[in-house]
Amino acid sequence: MDRRTREYLSGRFGDYYRDADPTLPPAPDAREWGHIPWTGGESTTMVRHQSIYDLGDVGDFLAREAPRHVYFSAARYDDPGADTMDEKGWRGADLVFDLDADHLPSVDPAETTYAEMLAACKDALQRLLDLLETDFGFEDVTVVFSGGRGYHVHVRDDGLADLDSAARREIVDYVRAVDLDIEGLVRTRAVGGATRRELRTAGGWGRRTHRRLREFVAELQALDEDAAQERLMAFDGIGEGRATTLLGALDGETVADGNVEAGGPGARTLVEALARETVADETAPIDEPVTTDTHRLIRLPGSLHGGSGLVVARLDRDELDAFDPLVDAVPERFTRRSVRVDVTDPGVVELDGDSFTLDAGEQSVPECVGVFLMTRDRARKVKE
Repeated sequence: MDRRTREYLSGRFGDYYRDADPTLPPAPDAREWGHIPWTGGESTTMVRHQSIYDLGDVGDFLAREAPRHVYFSAARYDDPGADTMDEKGWRGADLVFDLDADHLPSVDPAETTYAEMLAACKDALQRLLDLLETDFGFEDVTVVFSGGRGYHVHVRDDGLADLDSAARREIVDYVRAVDLDIEGLVRTRAVGGATRRELRTAGGWGRRTHRRLREFVAELQALDEDAAQERLMAFDGIGEGRATTLLGALDGETVADGNVEAGGPGARTLVEALARETVADETAPIDEPVTTDTHRLIRLPGSLHGGSGLVVARLDRDELDAFDPLVDAVPERFTRRSVRVDVTDPGVVELDGDSFTLDAGEQSVPECVGVFLMTRDRARKVKE
């Protein structure tokens, strides 16, 4: 990034911060703070090991320094401004999750537009929130659009702060269904002097698989016999005989409590297949190191992302469905005028409710588009 572009962005970030109202985390004085300034050259420099007292008033600091990126620690410390982790005195840390659009298994960054990537990431976010709130029962959950390629989720329920990295990894493994014992979801239980096979329905992935099984049985009941048999035989390991047995044995009442005994061997095959579908559709591909790192720095809500010019936006749960990051996270200050830039990486940009097809070379664009291109090294600022 050349000096003119860097100075322009620094100035406009400062203008944004003069009217901004960043959302401070709980106990901000117990957290480490860090930022990345607009330095020259290819590399970036992280300034960290600062306390909020080193910064002074956060709003004044942001307006004065206009940093490229701003962070605070998930952890709380006795002395957050100390130079080493050992000297800081770790008190505990929020449980933080990160979803990054270009790390999703369904996304190919070379083939998927930025808007499509963010839409896919919001779907993954909904799955993550369902797991955290339904399976774990977490209540103090904060959702933040990262300003870049995804979302952050902060959980601050009582009792979580003291979890070490190993305990946090267990939560990650559950959310991602790592090493899930699919076969173990069906157990053999003594009932009235006999034994029967039944799906574990009390909670977790067993409960989720049970819900899918009930939905599948309802789907079968809506089909005629030939179509239902064909639907069952689409699963590996279920032939005509097993399909016939299953059709005669499985109904809504039978599977309501997880009983799959009457379905014979085909029932276990079906349940395991549905469990694999459940895992594929309901897991959330979170970034493990973010959650397991008990000293992690995370972006400050209300700050600007220096790689997009978009706002790091805290979201209420009731506004999440309607949230469009390429509209709602565009700073209003950057929508009032046009700027001239030299586009070096042409293509389509979808931003602020519009689509722009940009050719290489000098041209005038809405400032939010210009800022987006410049922060992503797709354009340079030129004289007006």
